[in-house]
Amino acid sequence: MSDLPKLIRWKCCEDAADVAREATKRILAASRSAIARRGRFKIVLAGGHTPEQAYRLLVDADTDWSRWHIYFGDERCLPSDYPERNSTMVLSAWLEHVDVLKKNVHPIPGERGAEAAAQAYRAVIKDARPFDMVLLGMGEDGHTASLFPGLIYNERELVHAVHEAPKPPPERVTLSRASLSNARDVLVLITGSNKKEAVQRWRSGESLPVSSVYGLTGVDILIDSAAAGSAC
Repeated sequence: MSDLPKLIRWKCCEDAADVAREATKRILAASRSAIARRGRFKIVLAGGHTPEQAYRLLVDADTDWSRWHIYFGDERCLPSDYPERNSTMVLSAWLEHVDVLKKNVHPIPGERGAEAAAQAYRAVIKDARPFDMVLLGMGEDGHTASLFPGLIYNERELVHAVHEAPKPPPERVTLSRASLSNARDVLVLITGSNKKEAVQRWRSGESLPVSSVYGLTGVDILIDSAAAGSAC
């Protein structure tokens, strides 16, 4: 993976709802471009409250859902219908309300356990890259997907089995830094005053998991005023 300087584009938004609206616009713009050029749109989804707001807005979008291919950046190793799974949230907020083809939705089988699920998902994404868009969030500690500070990951893997996540549950599956970065667009959504310190650390040049992921053309960050503070 290249260590060339990356382009970081920050866009300040008023609040979390504004971030969700702007994210929705960008997702749909990317989908139109991808479908027009390549006949399909491959997007990797993030969990979290702000992405969920964007997913709910997408329900009313005017698009050819049969051209959408859905992947996930990470997942908790919980039963398949567990409310705290990312796939469960995405289905409830968005996918079960639109005509996305079931065969085009690729959840991480976290219910199998971290090792088995990671192995299965490596085969799923091996030929799916490059993605057209990857959505990410950021935790208070600067983590993204299930890439956490202080944990060691095998950089040769496309997908990691995580056994000691500092947030419950400890067993998770996550796409690797390289897999998340293998995308035409990477869009990071950051909201809330509890993220302000991590944002300041990122802007000051500190190495955080979220700062290690960037797409083929850099990374776009949508941030609300609460998270950005005086930087907006």
